[in-house]
Amino acid sequence: MFGIYLKRELSRRKKAALVIALGLALGIALVITVNSVSAGMQQAQDKVLTSLYGLGTDMTVTKAQAAPTDNASGRPNFEFDAGSDSDETQSSDRVMTSGGQALKASLVGTVAKQAGVANAVGALSLNVTKVDGSFTQGTAESSTSGSGSQQGGPGGGQATGQPRVQGGGANFDVNSYSVAGVDVSDQDLGPLATSKITTGKTFTTAQTNSKVAVVSASYAKENELTTAKTITISDTKYDIIGIATPDSSESTTDVYLPLKQAQTLADSADEVTTIYVTATDSKQIDTVKATIQKNISGTTVTTSADLADTVSGSLSTASNLATSVGKWLSVAVLIAAFLVAALLTSSAVSRRVREFGTLKALGWPSRKVTRQVVGESIVNGLIGGALGIAIGLGAAYAVTAISPTLTAELGSTGGAGGGGRMGGGGPGRQATASTMDIALSAPVSLTTIALAAGLAIAGGLIAGAMGGWRASRMRPADALRSVQ
Repeated sequence: MFGIYLKRELSRRKKAALVIALGLALGIALVITVNSVSAGMQQAQDKVLTSLYGLGTDMTVTKAQAAPTDNASGRPNFEFDAGSDSDETQSSDRVMTSGGQALKASLVGTVAKQAGVANAVGALSLNVTKVDGSFTQGTAESSTSGSGSQQGGPGGGQATGQPRVQGGGANFDVNSYSVAGVDVSDQDLGPLATSKITTGKTFTTAQTNSKVAVVSASYAKENELTTAKTITISDTKYDIIGIATPDSSESTTDVYLPLKQAQTLADSADEVTTIYVTATDSKQIDTVKATIQKNISGTTVTTSADLADTVSGSLSTASNLATSVGKWLSVAVLIAAFLVAALLTSSAVSRRVREFGTLKALGWPSRKVTRQVVGESIVNGLIGGALGIAIGLGAAYAVTAISPTLTAELGSTGGAGGGGRMGGGGPGRQATASTMDIALSAPVSLTTIALAAGLAIAGGLIAGAMGGWRASRMRPADALRSVQ
């Protein structure tokens, strides 16, 4: 009886049912569209962070670089012998730590013991500046004039002016590249974790202090390096055993060495510049960050959320709009859609006074009348939900098909050394202005569709509750008064 009556009433009031369903559909479609675009923004932001920062861990621990003293400028100093008559090539390397102030290697164990930390690994970020070239010694020559005067000797010539140096000079080439010291005992976390070995092999646990190196694919291509060659840093030769290709589009490290070898090069025994940290629970990263900063003073903890704050440009603007304006707009439209559905349902009930009054006169209790109105409203809500999901999916597909291009500009987080990088070279490398174009997509998840279905049912229940309450208050006498 309930189903037959429900079907007949919906068929008889198609226009009213359609208006209510469309109102709910528009609100639900807007919610789906905003959620899908927000998800696309998040994916785009993750892609930017992965490509330009090489995220490979939950957070990093560093210490801000101390200001140089009066006797130390912090700049590399090169000294060459210019007294030789030969054109012999001279070369000098200067190895300096980057990524902030050095930390004691023992601090890695301290960080690992903090609550919520699953693992911690230390790394040393270096910057190598290589200057090579030669000096060419010039020759001193004096000029003479051949005047007719006999002054100055029987030859009649007279020396004039000062001797001049002809030729000579210097020709030097400057090359700078980054080096990362890797803890070979745990390579799943740290600078090399975001790269995969495409040629050769990676370090073994037995190569803790071996003179071996892994170079990035871009650096190997630029310098024509292969696994059969060696690389020399500060007069020390390292056998290239592997070439690493980063998972992201940009490598922040050129050369990887065992941590002890990197410490030896930089004269930084038992020191690291970056501690890579993974949390036991990805939802507790902020809590772990606060714990580390509280228990280990003077350190800077950088998370992916901190890096996300450095993203600017149209991507950041669109993300802010989708997060704030878009969500509030969708909430406002959804509330309006619920209110309109409730008012239309209540208005429809008012026009059915004779019907409900007669049903009560025939013995229908108020709860049965209320159930009938709520049932009709829920069906309207489900129809509106189906339409809203279809419209929302269409809008999301249109955004993905058009793929508007957004620009992301990344800068420094202001952390250790001003770099703020995670993964690759650690936070030590100076984050110069990086710009990236991202095509926006609008993926729709099953969670979003489930949310839309829930909202549709909720809208039907709200509208049905208001209409059912009004229908339950009607009396048989109201039906008689409505008869003309």
